[in-house]
Amino acid sequence: MKVLKFGGTSVANAKNIKLVLDIVLSKAKNDKLIVVVSALSKVTDLLQLAASKAASNDETYKDIVAEIEKKHLDALKELIPVSEQSSLLSHIKRIINHLETILDGCFLLGELSARTSDTILSFGELLSSYIIAESLKQNLKNSSYKDSRELIKTNNNYGKAAVNFEVTNLLTTAFFSANESQVVVMPGFIASSLDEINTTLGRGGSDYTAAIMAGALNASELEIWTDVNGMFTANPKIVKQAQPIATISYQEAMELSHFGAKVLYPPTIQPVLRKNIPIHIKNTFEPESEGTFISNVSVSNGNPVRGISHIENISLITLEGPGMIGVSGSSKRLFEVLSQENINVIFITQASSEHSICIGILNSDAEVAENAINRAFEIEIVQNKIDPCIVEKNLCIIALVGENMKNHQGLSGRMFSTLGKNNVNIRAIAQGASERNISAVINERDVKKALNTLHENFFEENTKQLNLFVMGVGNVGEKFIEQIHQQKKFLKENLKINVRVIALSNSRKMHFDEDAIDLDSWQAALENGETASKELFIEKVAALNLRNSIFVDITANADVAATYEHFLKQSVGVVTCNKIACASAYDNYKNLKKLSRQYNAPFLFETNVGAGLPIIDTVKNLIASGDKVHKIQAVLSGSLNFIFNNFDNDNSFHDVVKEAGVQGFTEPDPKIDLSGIDVARKILILIRESGYKMEIEDIENQAFLPKECMDTANNEEFFKSLITYNSHFEGILAEAVQKESRLKFVAQFENGKASVGLQFIPKDHPFYNLEGKDNIVLFYTDRYVDQPLLIKGAGAGAAVTASGIFADVIRIGNV
Repeated sequence: MKVLKFGGTSVANAKNIKLVLDIVLSKAKNDKLIVVVSALSKVTDLLQLAASKAASNDETYKDIVAEIEKKHLDALKELIPVSEQSSLLSHIKRIINHLETILDGCFLLGELSARTSDTILSFGELLSSYIIAESLKQNLKNSSYKDSRELIKTNNNYGKAAVNFEVTNLLTTAFFSANESQVVVMPGFIASSLDEINTTLGRGGSDYTAAIMAGALNASELEIWTDVNGMFTANPKIVKQAQPIATISYQEAMELSHFGAKVLYPPTIQPVLRKNIPIHIKNTFEPESEGTFISNVSVSNGNPVRGISHIENISLITLEGPGMIGVSGSSKRLFEVLSQENINVIFITQASSEHSICIGILNSDAEVAENAINRAFEIEIVQNKIDPCIVEKNLCIIALVGENMKNHQGLSGRMFSTLGKNNVNIRAIAQGASERNISAVINERDVKKALNTLHENFFEENTKQLNLFVMGVGNVGEKFIEQIHQQKKFLKENLKINVRVIALSNSRKMHFDEDAIDLDSWQAALENGETASKELFIEKVAALNLRNSIFVDITANADVAATYEHFLKQSVGVVTCNKIACASAYDNYKNLKKLSRQYNAPFLFETNVGAGLPIIDTVKNLIASGDKVHKIQAVLSGSLNFIFNNFDNDNSFHDVVKEAGVQGFTEPDPKIDLSGIDVARKILILIRESGYKMEIEDIENQAFLPKECMDTANNEEFFKSLITYNSHFEGILAEAVQKESRLKFVAQFENGKASVGLQFIPKDHPFYNLEGKDNIVLFYTDRYVDQPLLIKGAGAGAAVTASGIFADVIRIGNV
């Protein structure tokens, strides 16, 4: 004999019930079956809501009853031929009338007892099992119906009654030894006490009903039919990459179900475990799928961790104080108090000093538990021997589960290191002596990030997902997105990095997509997005709380640069080509670096100097290896180098500056480049990265632009001023020709002093032949004394700047 249980989604409506009937008829060809069914999907919730409203004198409970009635009548009418419907419809209506009478009583009395609640909730399974049993008879005459309440006997602990297995097993074996039906349909979840009062086995109890039957009758197999392909390595609704588990041991399944794997009700395993009856979890909607096979054997694929699970809505209660040290019986008193209040303890940890005991319970039990514990320890609290218990709500328990975890070293460290890298704070830890699970309590808001991070680490072949929030999609931003799109497959296959763009923003619009923006149509998505708001952007990034989040700033905006602190404090990495933050006040620069270390959030800005050239990274490596920078000489503006390389007697200064803007070499406001402030920021960043303290005001800026040009209010006025002062620029060019030199805007640092300015470079200087938009930097250090360390290459342009930003993102992915 086999026992099949079908859950609420499997019997949600007539269409689904037909799938169930097909499965049952197919199985019945080879085996006798017991078919245990849940209530139609959402009906138990509706019954609970109706009961609550009736007890609150809210007459809308009648509307809910009408909805329940329609749901069942519709299903029956679709499943049963019209000629046979009359008596069956009357039976359904009699059951509904009985339900309404009980609810009317709740309404008149204005109360709802636990006993009455169990009776009301039982109607879901009674209705569904009746409809399915009658539908099955249309195709299989040798089938019958049996009310579970006549076989499963419990105590009177309403809501979650304890089964009397001795009586239950006797009644069950007696009934089925005399029953000759090929298939017997039974309602799950419901039972009755020895004095024939309705009881229930707890939400999810239909699984338990099926297991009780399987255990009593020594069934060959228990099949749990649901709406997913078995147990998963994590909750697939939260972790999209979760994978089905093909085989798993009873103990592993029990641990996963205890810690929130809702596909299996935790008590289900116990009745079949004793008899070594396997459990097979299958998908009603994909019956050919393998599912999960649960037995006393766990076939491992080499990974000691079989699954990651969690329980939400947890409160942590801590009882502590010097009066507990060396005092026997404190733990006993605490747990007795909780037992008397019928509060289930989910998590326990105790300090080795005996100074404190910490327990995890459901949020809904926290207030009752707090009051009861404080009453029980009232004398010790008054005497200041024990503190009033501390309650922390809205927490979550996450657990790694695996039978073979005990044989592998370092799993705990790997788990906690993975969480720590994403700034998931751990409130408490528990690990049993069996080492079958490692549990940790975390903030509920971090659960999605924690589960995805752990799953990525333990199950996804070390593929690291990076979630990007990009602000600024101009020339550089477009190239950056284009490069990500082009390299996405390569990165995933070769570097095991999965780059996803979650948000895009320009000055007008912003668009978020938690499942990643389609980079084939990102422009349209952004154009149809919501109004851009820096504050709302920050809020949304924090609210999503995704693992390995990176804010990518591709602007030159001071307000955006001021947001880095917010992101770093949320453990969101920052990658930026915006020089303003690192060239701001020295204390702010140092604070951002400190926050990066404190919150384990990368802060990378390689493109601040030299676009895609590895200049900053080189400086960092020099300093890290113990070298010391004494002198820097550099041409750090690709735009200015382009301008002065193309400024000649045939091309006016105005025209060359215009062309530099068209080519994307200058900032949107070209005065930032031509004023020298951009170069001053770059040399300042190099000085600071070399280990020196300096402010932007300490750098001498030898400006070559007339003051009137600098004082213009917009780009149009600025370009007009370049025409007005054309003779000024012609004079500079003439002097360079006379000196047989080339014009270069040079930044330099030596002996604690720095300057930027236009210089006449002679033919024998390394800067003389610097062409196009190239940058060049010379570092004179302890190790590079006579011949400086030279870095040279393209230092401007959308593509190279984008590639530098991309390289920083990949650098984070490789950590």
